[in-house]
Amino acid sequence: GVTGVIFVAALSGYDEFLFEDESTNRMVEAISLFSETINSKYFAKMSLILFLNKNDLFASKIRTSHIGDVTEFSDYRGAPNDYEDGVQYFLNRFMECNSNPEERDIYHHVTNATNSSNISFVLSACKEIVLRDNLHLSGLDMDGI
Repeated sequence: GVTGVIFVAALSGYDEFLFEDESTNRMVEAISLFSETINSKYFAKMSLILFLNKNDLFASKIRTSHIGDVTEFSDYRGAPNDYEDGVQYFLNRFMECNSNPEERDIYHHVTNATNSSNISFVLSACKEIVLRDNLHLSGLDMDGI
């Protein structure tokens, strides 16, 4: 069976539109799909890991494309062209989708899939998260380990 859900969203898509629907912002679509996924009754008891991917492209793009200039993100109040503020803004937008934050943790990582050492570390962390959650559901906890 399924023991966890990995959701990947491209940070660099905040000012791009879908190929199949040029009126829909890619990040808005990702946030919407994420919300549907995490709030689905089918995934209610599963570990959920969010990858905000393509941080390298995001870091480059944010220097010239201000998040607040994108209509869908006009509420952005972080520093213009600031990588950390931008990542935090989008992370918050995803985390706000969790309709049950007291009961469900969402693990998140900012990644660059072409960086093999980064991905190796993140995948190891994911395995640990899924293992911990499954042990917890079984009545065993690894908190002291």
